[in-house]
Amino acid sequence: MGLFDRIKKSLFGKKDDEEEKKEEQEKQEEVEQKQDDSEAVAQEEQSEESAESDKQEETEPIEEDNESEASEEVAEDEEEPESEETAEIEEEQETEPQESETTEESETETDEEEPEELEEDEDSSQEELYEKGLEKTNKGFGARLNAFFAKFRTVDEDFFDDLEDLLIESDVGYETAEQLTDELREEAKLQNAKSRDDLKKVIVEKLVDLYDKGGNSEDEKLIYHPEDKPNVYLFVGVNGAGKTTTIGKLAKRFKDEGKSVIMAAADTFRAGAVEQLVEWGKRVDVPVVTGKEKADPASVVYDATERAINEKADYLLVDTAGRLQNKKNLMAELEKIQRTIKKLLPDQPTETLLVLDGSTGQNALLQAKDFDKTTKLTGLVLTKLDGSSKGGVVLAIRNEMNLPVKLVGLGEKAEDLADFDAANYAIGLFHGLV
Repeated sequence: MGLFDRIKKSLFGKKDDEEEKKEEQEKQEEVEQKQDDSEAVAQEEQSEESAESDKQEETEPIEEDNESEASEEVAEDEEEPESEETAEIEEEQETEPQESETTEESETETDEEEPEELEEDEDSSQEELYEKGLEKTNKGFGARLNAFFAKFRTVDEDFFDDLEDLLIESDVGYETAEQLTDELREEAKLQNAKSRDDLKKVIVEKLVDLYDKGGNSEDEKLIYHPEDKPNVYLFVGVNGAGKTTTIGKLAKRFKDEGKSVIMAAADTFRAGAVEQLVEWGKRVDVPVVTGKEKADPASVVYDATERAINEKADYLLVDTAGRLQNKKNLMAELEKIQRTIKKLLPDQPTETLLVLDGSTGQNALLQAKDFDKTTKLTGLVLTKLDGSSKGGVVLAIRNEMNLPVKLVGLGEKAEDLADFDAANYAIGLFHGLV
């Protein structure tokens, strides 16, 4: 099932389900009618055949009947030598394999059903996680949208101007808000949407459509090359975005998956940053490479990369110093770290992830644009969405940048750091609005 289909099924599924049931019922009736017709034809053919056979029996000589009776008696005599015991044994042999085959088939069917049930459970739990994590954003956006429609009178130019302002307030971005409003003008005309519910549905559908056009679900997944060890993940971002916590949670996930992990504490400038990562290392039982106090971050990364190579670790997760995107000297330090990694591993890092505080709204989009100019980002991590009403920024990032969101923080627990799923995100964001 595609992204758009998944979102539509969850948001507008009731109506679609009723239509599907109606179609299935009509098809079933057609099949039953065809079966009735074919049975009637078969009965007519049988009656014709029986009539013809009756005529033939009347015309055939009596001698032929006698001969056939004699041949039947001979055939019966030939079959008699088989004893009753032999027949019983054969019957038992025939029955036993059938029973075992039936058992094997039922076992196979059970085995096949279980993975499907597990997948459904996982999907539903992910949806619940997103709905809970985006509750504040959902209520904030929903409250604005409902208040907007409470004073709704007519669909005119003022209506669309006010709607554009509402989208900007919901942190979907200026460019995205303008683009969506223009598309909604056309769509409302095409669908002849005039009532509140119709217009609300058109708005949500266009926002969902934005995801469908702008995203590739494969790009959202974290990259891992099993043949290229270690896979280096470099984490960048401003202070307070949640880099260290994200690394600790991700280390736990990889360790639980049976992978070997090493963490590098290259944030040597912020007081307590190294200690914080060391504490995470103790908690999840993952080694942490550190340097001396205020050591050169690049030297720490060099030591950590050498160790990861020697130990053939699956992952090396590198924490870096928080830096404002407009500070040239700190951004130059980040470039130095990347060069250090490439000296030892020319094809690394596998991922360069920018960690953004989702509660900063439009500022997160500005950070993403500036960081992407300096260092080649492969994806984004949005943290603290559960405590924010500004989750709409994901729409802006997805629409205005060619960077996938790979991870989202939807709670404080380690398992609340979830792989980004555009369908579940959209369902969580728009849940209950239509």
